[in-house]
Amino acid sequence: MKILLATLNSRFTHSAIGLRYLYANMKELQADTKILEFSINDAVQTICEKLLIEKPDIIGLGVYIWNVSEIAHLIHIIKKIAPQVTIILGGPEVTYEPYRVCLDDADYIIKGEADVAFYELCTRIIHNKETERILPISMPNLKELELPYQYYSDNDIKNRYIYVEISRGCPFECEFCLSSMDEKVRAFQLDAVLEEFEKLWQRGARNFKFVDRTFNLNMKTANKILNFFLEKEPPYFAHFEVIPDHFPASLREKIKSFPHGALQLEIGIQTLNLEIANNISRQLKLDKIEENIQFLENKTTAHIHLDLIVGLPGESLESFGNNLDKLMRMSSCEIQIGILKKLSGTYIKRHDKDFGMIYSDMPPYDILKNDKLSFLDIQTMKRFARFWDLTYNSGNFKNSIHLLWQEESVFEHFYAFSLWIYEQTNSTWKISLQRVGELLFTYLQDVRQLPAQEIANLMLLDMMKLKGRAMPHYLKPYAHDFINDAKSGTSGFNKRQN
Repeated sequence: MKILLATLNSRFTHSAIGLRYLYANMKELQADTKILEFSINDAVQTICEKLLIEKPDIIGLGVYIWNVSEIAHLIHIIKKIAPQVTIILGGPEVTYEPYRVCLDDADYIIKGEADVAFYELCTRIIHNKETERILPISMPNLKELELPYQYYSDNDIKNRYIYVEISRGCPFECEFCLSSMDEKVRAFQLDAVLEEFEKLWQRGARNFKFVDRTFNLNMKTANKILNFFLEKEPPYFAHFEVIPDHFPASLREKIKSFPHGALQLEIGIQTLNLEIANNISRQLKLDKIEENIQFLENKTTAHIHLDLIVGLPGESLESFGNNLDKLMRMSSCEIQIGILKKLSGTYIKRHDKDFGMIYSDMPPYDILKNDKLSFLDIQTMKRFARFWDLTYNSGNFKNSIHLLWQEESVFEHFYAFSLWIYEQTNSTWKISLQRVGELLFTYLQDVRQLPAQEIANLMLLDMMKLKGRAMPHYLKPYAHDFINDAKSGTSGFNKRQN
């Protein structure tokens, strides 16, 4: 009986920790099981070909919001060509109903954590035991699971993020998030996990991305993990998702000790409007949030990534703009702007009627309009977010981007810039760095009416900061006294931290 475990990652540098958990817990079936990973950029028919060449009896597919459409297409083709192959689905996108993408061609669906349930289902199939098509949610004992880390290949270690975890679940009840559906936070046996991390390190792993929803919830555990890295010789890169209001002294001291470029912290802010936060059952301690962001900004070299969401029930553009302006006053860190999504199973659905929430039923199920934001507003903010990534978040315009707003509202001035840049390009994609730079220069000169030499002085620092870059033609007339002090770019997974 040949069993394949497969998924479509969102990009090549990602790796599927879920498949490796399944493989690690296949017991006597492991010898007949194989992992195959693809990306959503691969042609679906080519993926099908590579799967069927293996002559599988069972294919287990990990289904996520970013690949569910492609997975549905893949299942359709497999069943047309090889209807005898049994297809089992698992993952967040099939854990909660309704299923808004048709997955009827799949033979079985496992809800919840399939680490053990997949093996048990395979054994029932092999022994021809009758089984219901959709299996109920399962939550295995984490301390009894076989850990997956030895099944990262040398190629994974060299070229991809190594995803790791020390816990599952989240204690908070944010209504837009699937993690709010978990009953409690459950932890792995920490010493056993650390032993596996050490083995990964000895094999050359230097990029660790923790998928825990609240890394800094348990101080004893968090400190042990941070000690693991602090005892190592740089360079290395560790990414954690943290809650913004819980940084006691012991944690602060350790974070301060990390070298530049080694630590990345993702902090979900989402909104700073207390009324909106209350609408979505999100706890906000604004004084603590500001205090901790200021600490991280001024006392550490950690790279900080903050999240804001457009389209939350009751939140207007003005309120969102105030959120962005407040965060920009607190910090110069990366701010990721996301569009609200309605994930199946989440409690955000309770606001649909009161706030006129209309969502797409196609992945990624994003908000189309509500009583505060029109469809045009949402479209405009999607472009705002994209241009924000290309300019501010990219780190390519660290000096010159601030000329857009100077001492005034960041949101208002970037909003105007995003409208203008879209008028020039009629696109948000396939805009080169050189073209973005030229558009920024033109806007600052022609619309903001700033002196060309003043703009050029800062843009030269930005555009020529890395070795190997050619000087843009529009800056050459202003570069007579420019001294190029370019440096080599950062390799690996922390490029923005230059």
